[in-house]
Amino acid sequence: MKKITLTLFLSFIPLLLVTGQTDLRDVKGAIDKIQKYTDNLDHRLDVLQKKIDDVIWYNRVGEVAFIDKIYITGPPSEKNFKNKTAMGVKNPIKFWNYVFIPKGIDLSKKYPLIVLPHGGVHGDFTTYYTHIIKELMYQQYIVIAPEYRGSTGYGKTQYERIDYGGLEIEDVYSARNHMVENYDFVDKNRVGIIGWSHGGLITLMNIFDHPDAYKVAFAGVPVSDLISRMGYYTDDYRALYSADYHIGKTAYEDVEEYKRRSPAWNTDKFQNTPLLIHTNTNDDDVNVLEVEHLIKSLKADGKKFEYEIFQDIPGGHSFDRIDTKVGREIRLKIWKFLARYLSPNRPIENMDQMFKAAYIK
Repeated sequence: MKKITLTLFLSFIPLLLVTGQTDLRDVKGAIDKIQKYTDNLDHRLDVLQKKIDDVIWYNRVGEVAFIDKIYITGPPSEKNFKNKTAMGVKNPIKFWNYVFIPKGIDLSKKYPLIVLPHGGVHGDFTTYYTHIIKELMYQQYIVIAPEYRGSTGYGKTQYERIDYGGLEIEDVYSARNHMVENYDFVDKNRVGIIGWSHGGLITLMNIFDHPDAYKVAFAGVPVSDLISRMGYYTDDYRALYSADYHIGKTAYEDVEEYKRRSPAWNTDKFQNTPLLIHTNTNDDDVNVLEVEHLIKSLKADGKKFEYEIFQDIPGGHSFDRIDTKVGREIRLKIWKFLARYLSPNRPIENMDQMFKAAYIK
């Protein structure tokens, strides 16, 4: 939309100049206004798309889950204030979270909790995860999916609060604590965290920083090394990190800051929370080299964990989140791993149950 609008306007500039109807200062002013309008339009369209997808959640999962969206707080975001003494600088930020509760559970009993941070540099939790949620509901897990700072669909202000590998980690931890403190049927001793891609990074950093908070963790195709990642990605991608409202510097300008936000450079903090890592050699988003660096670092530090490097599984980056037979078989492995530590009331143990979870109430 942004590019189309600017292209159409710019195509008229030569005509306007030839006919003497304007000068370059007017043109620059007009371009600035259009740029500002299209920037805001992109965010408004994201908000609209988010509201539509929220409705679709009820249509696709409403028969098996109570679906709620709750508003909670995370640490302040002082970096987004130019005036560091302005009113509200030290106030906690607010962010939304999806909560899924299986229908038919006995609220007088305790159930395990899954914390599920989404992926994407500026991503959000969407109905892309429908079958994953259905499979978790079948097993009678309670699920919270935090829309941590920087998530898309909540306007420009929240978008520019992004803190990749930084305070977003604490937002997700806050979501975990909220569920344990406010839902009597959540078992505080049976909390797991799972995530893919950027969500995998958040998963790893949560168990590194808060080892006593989680009984088990799964990190799928996790972003692991921002230093190497900046090397094989495009200028546009790198600009998302070096933006003034984000890190503000490139990896070249501040190597240590990018290391601080990378699991592969922080494995010394890992306290051997039961952990499973998956990666795929044909991943077209998180290169397998990143995850191999993570695995080697964990081994070098003498840590205990489980991992599997899959060889060219169809689906690339999404190989175990899509609904192919092999994708569901790999996901079954994940559910079995989690069940060893979280003891869900109705664990999925075979492919027939995977099918039932997806299509039967």
